[in-house]
Amino acid sequence: MWIRLFNAFTKITAWPLQKLIFRTRILYEDKSVQSRRIRGAAMLISNHTSVFDYAIWLFVFWSRTLRVQMAEVLFRRKLLGLFLRQMGGIYVDRDGRDLSFVAKSVDILNAGGVVGIFPEGRLPRPGEERPLPFKTSAAYIALQTGCPIIPVYTDGSYFCRKRASVIIGTPILPEEAVGQTDEEKIVSLTGIFRARIVKLGEELHESLGNQRQKSA
Repeated sequence: MWIRLFNAFTKITAWPLQKLIFRTRILYEDKSVQSRRIRGAAMLISNHTSVFDYAIWLFVFWSRTLRVQMAEVLFRRKLLGLFLRQMGGIYVDRDGRDLSFVAKSVDILNAGGVVGIFPEGRLPRPGEERPLPFKTSAAYIALQTGCPIIPVYTDGSYFCRKRASVIIGTPILPEEAVGQTDEEKIVSLTGIFRARIVKLGEELHESLGNQRQKSA
């Protein structure tokens, strides 16, 4: 209950600021299938461009409390770590063998919540192909819970003259994974996740290009 209240307070108080900073433009793969409104348990996955991707998620999907997996490095800063814990951030130790974040994510989804994951696991470095190869934990969690996965792509245009742009894709169902063993299904679904994110990125940039041509 506290996490939900703290999220609501944060969104209300920060709403004017984020409107000024991000001015987010939201597009849809098919709005009739998936809008900003999320009903029931769901997993969000997205490409990773900046630590501010999380802030964008908060206001794009404003009506739900998002429990997002976050790297251990963010929690090492006292004030930031305290804030993220109050927001319900899921601690992920990328350098250790603690997989409790998987069980916690499964519990949240089974209770009807929304879990956010950046499957790349880290921010891309200059010169690296984007998106990075996806980690398999998101696919494992999806197969464990059977929840729909909502793909999201953001162009990462924060704190600049351009508006930040986001496209929300139609849900992926775990049943789309094919394979005879659980390991094969995890690999298959991970590939599906990355392919859909890449496709959404192409659709977003194409839509923005068409809009610029019309306004020229």
